[in-house]
Amino acid sequence: MNIVSKDVNYAVEITGNGDPLVLLHGFTGNRDTWKFLIPLLSDRYTLIMVDIIGHGMSASPADHRRYELENVAEDIKYILDVLHFPKAHILGYSMGGRLGLGFACLYPEYVDTLILESASPGLLTEEEREIRRGNDRKLAERILANGMEAFVDQWENIPLFESQKRLSAKTRSAIREQRLANDPAGLSNSLLGMGTGSQASYWEQLQTLDFPVLLLTGELDHKFCRIADSMKKKLKRAEWKIINDAGHAIHVEVGEKFGKIISEFLKRNIGRN
Repeated sequence: MNIVSKDVNYAVEITGNGDPLVLLHGFTGNRDTWKFLIPLLSDRYTLIMVDIIGHGMSASPADHRRYELENVAEDIKYILDVLHFPKAHILGYSMGGRLGLGFACLYPEYVDTLILESASPGLLTEEEREIRRGNDRKLAERILANGMEAFVDQWENIPLFESQKRLSAKTRSAIREQRLANDPAGLSNSLLGMGTGSQASYWEQLQTLDFPVLLLTGELDHKFCRIADSMKKKLKRAEWKIINDAGHAIHVEVGEKFGKIISEFLKRNIGRN
């Protein structure tokens, strides 16, 4: 279905029965990222799979300011309002995890539980954010100048995704096709508006969150393991699981194990918030 929030059309797929679970994909992904969870979770949960602004079949506005995390978090709130869900479980991966955490900090009354896969609360200092904004700006310019194929060739070979080279050729091809299907302007503006350097830091708000949080990181993703370690120390009600022999995209590399962990966490925490 399509839901229009403040003149931006969102492609949203809804399936299943039960408590709502909002699924937020990563940068260059789309809602199909989460299709593997349908047979695992749809008998107990209503899965709300969203193409984030600038991705998939959702709109790609020309103004990068429309992509700012606070604006997109408000869009997620509006989607839940339209669907008449006053609360939901939120699961986000990487960029989607940053969005999910931002949503939880801005609208904690909407959150039953929060699951963050390889995600961060942003950068601590303005100096770090300025450097990152510069890097994101250069990448955004390259996407527009060189096109999607050149960008994806570079993106799939960054160190963050090194462990994905062990995946089957079929899986790697599917991920590549998903990336190539995005609008270059949408990805460029996503970097400018919702990149790690552009978003606010939510480190200080972590201690205010009073609902169950699950942090997931792959043991091969050392950077995000360090981030999760620091996050857990600030969160009141957090669990942290390190997934053996997995990198940044746990749900891609060990999907069955990932699904089982999500299912068990949700079962344990039904009604606890």
